[in-house]
Amino acid sequence: MTLDTHEVVREETCGQSVVRRVSAMLDLDPTSVLAGGTLPRGWQFVLLGADTRRSELRSDGFGGFGVRMPDLGLPRLLLGGRSVHYAHDVPIGATVRRVSRPVGQSEKSTASGPMAVVTIAHEIWLSTSDAPAITEEQTYLLLGESPGAPPSASGSNEFEIPESPYVSVVVPDDTLLFQYSALGFNSHRIHLDRTYAREVEGFPDLVVNGGLSTLLLTEFLRRDIGVTPNRVDLRYSAPLFAQRPITLTGDERDDHYELRALDDAGRVAVGMKAFVR
Repeated sequence: MTLDTHEVVREETCGQSVVRRVSAMLDLDPTSVLAGGTLPRGWQFVLLGADTRRSELRSDGFGGFGVRMPDLGLPRLLLGGRSVHYAHDVPIGATVRRVSRPVGQSEKSTASGPMAVVTIAHEIWLSTSDAPAITEEQTYLLLGESPGAPPSASGSNEFEIPESPYVSVVVPDDTLLFQYSALGFNSHRIHLDRTYAREVEGFPDLVVNGGLSTLLLTEFLRRDIGVTPNRVDLRYSAPLFAQRPITLTGDERDDHYELRALDDAGRVAVGMKAFVR
């Protein structure tokens, strides 16, 4: 099916109140968020949600593309990758222009059935700049129906953590998943409906949002390592689940930082390369 490259342009406000709620969700002091301050890099997800009508949501509840999508007959959706370029900081309180468009689509056959790969690009423009302040590309995997496999057991939590100068452990609970989904207006049922996640999609528990695992890594980079990136590239190779510990590790390379989110069995679920100024 031919990719529809229809562009969606909309106005968004980087409101102080919503940024304060992100701060509260991350257990930071929301009163430190001031109008005219700088939106932390990684928090731009609040500007990228789609206000999709309930009657137009996908069967899995997801409506966050923000662009016109073809019906490929593939009911399951997972985030496969993300690349974000930061050219300018976004001031808190600023009104920005968001431009969203599909930029890539491919279909293939796999051992598990048909799959489509769809890439969506978003640009955040400030009125004072002649180039996007933020450019973000998100790559989604669209899959066929799951056989509804029985829930798997959790990991032993006794794996050996790789040697890294930076290590942190986070346990995402249902409240964190709910708050992140609400702030991004993401109603994908694998993050909110435990019965659906288990019985329809075959996961053992609620799935941690790909965007939330990204935020945990960028906050780890910002707060634990003390680095402000001008570009991050992410690959999502395995799901992470609610109530199970996520181990974040970070290492400095010659020209970038290498970060990982490990699941409760020690497998790399998300890998991130962060390039700095």
